[in-house]
Amino acid sequence: MSAYDTVYQTWLAKTTGELHEELVSIANDEDAISDRFYRTLAFGTAGLRGVMGAGTNRMNQFTVGLAAKGLADTLENKTVAIGYDCRHHSEEFARHTASVLAANGVEVWLYRELMPTPMLSYAVRALGCGAGVMVTASHNSAEYNGFKAYGPDGCQMTDESADAVFASMKQTDIFKVESVDFDEAMSAGKIHYIGQELINQYYEAVMTQAVEPEIVAGSGLKVLYTPLYGTGRRPVTEILRRLGVPSVTLVRSQEMPNGDFPTCPSPNPETPSAWNEAFAQARESEPDLILATDPDADRMGLSVPDGVGGYVTFSGNEIGCLLLEYLLRSRKAKGTLPPNGVAVKSIVSTPMANAIAAEYGCELRDVLTGFKYIGETILHLEQAGEEGRFIFGFEESSGYLAGTHARDKDAVVASMLVCEMAADARARGKSLLEEREAMYEKYGFYVSQVDSTVFPGQSGAEEMMNFMESLRTAPPKELAGMTVTERLDYQERIHVKADGSTEPITLPRSNVITFRMGDRIQVIARPSGTEPKLKLYYSAAGDSREAARAAITALQAEFAARLGK
Repeated sequence: MSAYDTVYQTWLAKTTGELHEELVSIANDEDAISDRFYRTLAFGTAGLRGVMGAGTNRMNQFTVGLAAKGLADTLENKTVAIGYDCRHHSEEFARHTASVLAANGVEVWLYRELMPTPMLSYAVRALGCGAGVMVTASHNSAEYNGFKAYGPDGCQMTDESADAVFASMKQTDIFKVESVDFDEAMSAGKIHYIGQELINQYYEAVMTQAVEPEIVAGSGLKVLYTPLYGTGRRPVTEILRRLGVPSVTLVRSQEMPNGDFPTCPSPNPETPSAWNEAFAQARESEPDLILATDPDADRMGLSVPDGVGGYVTFSGNEIGCLLLEYLLRSRKAKGTLPPNGVAVKSIVSTPMANAIAAEYGCELRDVLTGFKYIGETILHLEQAGEEGRFIFGFEESSGYLAGTHARDKDAVVASMLVCEMAADARARGKSLLEEREAMYEKYGFYVSQVDSTVFPGQSGAEEMMNFMESLRTAPPKELAGMTVTERLDYQERIHVKADGSTEPITLPRSNVITFRMGDRIQVIARPSGTEPKLKLYYSAAGDSREAARAAITALQAEFAARLGK
């Protein structure tokens, strides 16, 4: 008998339909029962995320309803905006969230159809809501879904707020969460659909971030775009139309929403296989650039012709640095660059951005991983009456934001700016590939690599945390034959410097450790906040791309041995 048999039997008795059938099918499988019930999905700053199915460790109407009830219990401003993406059950979970919130005294604003995450972030602030919910698992594979929670500032929820929601959830019987009939709540004015007017306001806000849109219409630019079956199709094509991009073609096989993601099991612009369909179609039209956005259109990827009949995909770091330099250079030329501008990146993103910002006298702030910290920086600037200082923020994981209309990464504005940047380069007789090489020649050959190791299940989670603890309690003095000169432990909030002295880290506590080997090579270890993965971020700069790559390869071998992989 499974250790979780009692809770399993309760769920078996309380569920119907697909959930009940799933539970019946695992009646004699202790491992399957344990995996579904060994924990309750934790509610963190990213809300909930998990595999869909039956059980406390799954995304289903009961865990979603419990999260909605916890959110309702903690709100002072009892209004919430809700959006959802293309995944299976996303609309169902969104409507159920609305019904639970309405039953608990919350006024709800719901997008009528699937919309990108940045449009939900925009709606929270535009409607003056106390919170927001985006039903999405972003770039995860098809079996996942999520309940992404936002605060009144349009940023993902803070630790304090998330802890309060989770505390309320733990005090509530998951099968006694009250809800109301959706249609009745709408008729009673407790639930409202978000109208086209607000959608147009978002488009107008995005368009204000164009620096030199006049160069686009006459550029002859040909764009091939794939929304990877997600929410980007309408907003991205609408923004490129407004920008005046001469030719925009969609990847036919990936144009329409489909939660199965049939041709890209990992619907993430960072995944090479996600580009296969686009590359195949590109042979027909020979576009100047290919854009891809993930299912909830907060991440954007870029591929360009390699000059020999194929296409090369830029990394998130490369796109972020190219956009940062483009915005700084073009806004300086236009006279719209503030003298005390601020750019923001995550600590795991390339140090090349620091060199670019310094070139233009722009302050660059490093924050913890998670776009909420970039949004939080904007909020602090806004509170100080200095919102106009914000230039650009990015994360290496293909997330970018220009402007303050949203407080999360925005693939719509990023797609617009990449097209404008490409038109600008063409006007100067350059391609984006040539622009990238010029950037490396100017600032140095910065090479980055992210490796992920999966640690599935309860035992995997423990193994991953034990590995992090070993790095913390017995930190290596050298890695791949290179002396570790500095260690930054963001959980202990201490920076051990090259001379052995220490200083406090002022960023919030986080389970992240950085090891530096001199001032040009580093590796950062960090458990993912949304998946059972350990992420290792390698960065090296050298006089050549080959020298930087060699340092990273040596570090990868070192950590593969340490992980036993």
